[in-house]
Amino acid sequence: MTRSKIILCRSAALIAVLSSVAPAQTLRELAQKRGVLIGTAHSGRTSDTEYLDLMGREFNQVEAENATKFGPIHPAEDSYNFAPVDTMVEYAAAHKMRVRGHVFVWHNQNPKWITDGGLSPEQLAAALQKHIATVGGRYRGKIFAWDVVNEAFLDNGSLRDTVWLNKPGIGLNGTKYMEKSFRWAREADPDAKLFYNDYSAEGVNAKSDAIYEMAKDFKKRGVPIDGIGLQAHLRLSAAGNLASIEANIKRITELGLQVHITELDVRIPVDASGKASESDIEAQAKLYGAVASICLKYPLCTSIQTWGFTDKYSWIPRTYPGFGAALLLDRAFQPKPAYKALLDALAATK
Repeated sequence: MTRSKIILCRSAALIAVLSSVAPAQTLRELAQKRGVLIGTAHSGRTSDTEYLDLMGREFNQVEAENATKFGPIHPAEDSYNFAPVDTMVEYAAAHKMRVRGHVFVWHNQNPKWITDGGLSPEQLAAALQKHIATVGGRYRGKIFAWDVVNEAFLDNGSLRDTVWLNKPGIGLNGTKYMEKSFRWAREADPDAKLFYNDYSAEGVNAKSDAIYEMAKDFKKRGVPIDGIGLQAHLRLSAAGNLASIEANIKRITELGLQVHITELDVRIPVDASGKASESDIEAQAKLYGAVASICLKYPLCTSIQTWGFTDKYSWIPRTYPGFGAALLLDRAFQPKPAYKALLDALAATK
């Protein structure tokens, strides 16, 4: 063999070795190539460096699980707790991640000075306007999208009784209180994308019909709404609802609104040690991949966000006894088939 051939063979062998040990592409890298956002909820844990390192490596979007909700960020009338949010925003800036805000108006996690303070509708409206102006204004240009209103509809499509609507409410009936909240949010940050967010509204049903009609009305009348957040806290049975999920995403985007998958997880049965069956883990992966693939078919479905990324910090076992293993990585931060399914969906040819 000539010297030049030996060199060529050695070069080819070296390239093969380097290729075999090169790290696989991350969710973040593939999402950025597709021009979409891949996000996760941040548990607020700032001492787990492995958790933080993985979050910055795998995701280009982050949202606080709790820190930006009304009660945690505004616990007393003249007192705000900005420190946890500031820390998250600084982390996101350091890792070149976009930040979603969640949420201005919700029936849960409101402080006692709101729920038990005996405020009149006029006082309650002023408090909400000030809250949106203060929080939205502080993070203007730093939080690119807000869930303005969360979970305002019941499964039958009627409006939920809440402190903001009618207990005592801010003095505006029907969806008018939501309309006002969107207008206040636009005043607070003219450039932020403003979303309505809800659960069990992924497919076409009574709740999603009501949300769709509200969004269509808002668009027609110039109410500043930019998109709908579909939470997607799913069980394996959602695999039978994929056509309906696609139909809903299609009709929302045809209104010219963006869709964000905002809180995706797929809970499965687990034993007393938190272990799930291999068949359920594989079915879970297929569902993750299918939901992501549906979203990626539509240019206005611009974000896929999981509600956390490791089973170590998932909310599911606390809330749904007997279920768990709902996220992309296990409790030891090892990738599960669901992680690979999301990678494959993002890597698929358009």
